[in-house]
Amino acid sequence: MKCKTIHSKLIFFLEKELPVSEMEQVREHLKNCRECNLFIEDMKKTLSILEVEKSPEINPFFYTRVKAKLDNSIAKQKMPAGNPILVRVLQPVAFSVILLLGVYGGIKIAQPLQKETTGHILTEQEMVPYLNEMAAEPIETFLME
Repeated sequence: MKCKTIHSKLIFFLEKELPVSEMEQVREHLKNCRECNLFIEDMKKTLSILEVEKSPEINPFFYTRVKAKLDNSIAKQKMPAGNPILVRVLQPVAFSVILLLGVYGGIKIAQPLQKETTGHILTEQEMVPYLNEMAAEPIETFLME
């Protein structure tokens, strides 16, 4: 057998899941091939590490520490900061006042400005000639000067 074929069957060889004839072929190849022997040794080390990591030791105090932390967090959540009645009353009142101020401000902003009726402010029709001087003077005359 070739080394590539052996490499694909080594895991099954180590777990003894190959048929008897193939197990013999792999053993024969391993007797003659140094590279495959090194490869199977590395694979054995890797599998032994995985076996050790599969079942870690359980810390007996883990459950008690987790339970204590949960109890502390629940106790902190239950303790209100200040008088709970004031918080329940003042918070909606504050939000209502802010909402009413916002509505009042929006109404005031949306109202049109009142025009002053004094004589010194030019009306829009009186200002148009000042803003549009090009209508009074042709462009050719402007460019010739």
